[in-house]
Amino acid sequence: MNATVERPALEVADIIRAHGLEFQEKFAAILSPAQKKALRDLARCRTAALGGHVERCLDCGHERIAYNSCRNRHCPKCQALTRARWLATQAEHLLPVEYYHLVFTLPDELSDLTRTNPTVLYDLLFQAAAATIREVAANPKRLGAVPGLLLVLHTWGQTLQHHPHVHGVVTGGGLSCNASRLIDASPRWVSSRPGFFLPVKVLSRVFRGKYLAGLRQSHAHGRLRFFGKLAPLADAAAFHAFLRPLQEKEWVVYAKRPFGGPAQVLKYLARYTHRVAISNHRLMKLEAGRVSFRYKDYADEHKHKTMTLEACEFLRRFVQHVLPSGFTKIRHYGLLANRFRAERLAICRRLLLVTAVQATLAEPVEREALRMEPPLNHGCEKCGSRRLECKALPRSPGNTS
Repeated sequence: MNATVERPALEVADIIRAHGLEFQEKFAAILSPAQKKALRDLARCRTAALGGHVERCLDCGHERIAYNSCRNRHCPKCQALTRARWLATQAEHLLPVEYYHLVFTLPDELSDLTRTNPTVLYDLLFQAAAATIREVAANPKRLGAVPGLLLVLHTWGQTLQHHPHVHGVVTGGGLSCNASRLIDASPRWVSSRPGFFLPVKVLSRVFRGKYLAGLRQSHAHGRLRFFGKLAPLADAAAFHAFLRPLQEKEWVVYAKRPFGGPAQVLKYLARYTHRVAISNHRLMKLEAGRVSFRYKDYADEHKHKTMTLEACEFLRRFVQHVLPSGFTKIRHYGLLANRFRAERLAICRRLLLVTAVQATLAEPVEREALRMEPPLNHGCEKCGSRRLECKALPRSPGNTS
């Protein structure tokens, strides 16, 4: 059956094409190379500027033109196929145990510092969250085991405000370990209590301590940059004074109810891992230089509301979520750490008396993702014939931005 995808009435690319030049002129001094590239790529995505090909039906003569995708990871249109392939791999790593969803959020006071030093502070967010889970889980009074962790970075809230946090998918148990968090020579599988993984308050305080310690170390080693109103924080005493109130504040670590099993984990990953700051389907209209979009107000009983912003402000909010070039936004730790993953998962399956579970999960999830971005050559959309002739279209030299 031929899958069809309804194109949204308005796309982020439309806003960039209409107001991108105005935006870049206004913020040229502060845009990073990665942000400029994202704007350029999204504006050209699936247009003649990137070339493509034309399919012609040899039976009825119907022609269909398909332009190439930009493949930028911040593009709302280019994630479905990437996600499908990634999910097929992740299905091989699943275990038949409970999985837990944890969220580690940075306080608002660090927002400006994070925007100025994204690579250092986002890296530290990953490191602190992973180290926190591993340390608390290794405590024999808590779990006494090394779990498997998959962490995903998001930097936005529903209205595109800067809101850096990591979502964690964690196994409800792990391989037994010693006090130094090393897996035992002859490990056993240690399950967490049904419906409960680790105490959130303990996770929050350990996370706070590790992140602030990492910030102080980064400052001491000269890895942080300070501009504008942050310039005084280059002084060590001023920086420590800035961090002192954060040491007393409760940091937000949120634990959701456990997943029902591996299939639910994959559905979750399909929603979260390759998400961008805003999907095209949330956009409503671009009118008189103003963008309206839908959002969910979590502070008001999750009600759906509408926000309208000037186009330049919308683009400013959007590009602040463009990650530095080469930055890895999905990372694995513990049992899922890349170096020993195959060996450790084999031990887990042996102890759990199971084989791999991906055979019944990967294909349906991949098909679901592919429906969002259907491949070509499924037959003529007019007569159904599969006798198609395909010819390449060269790139257009025109500037689409």
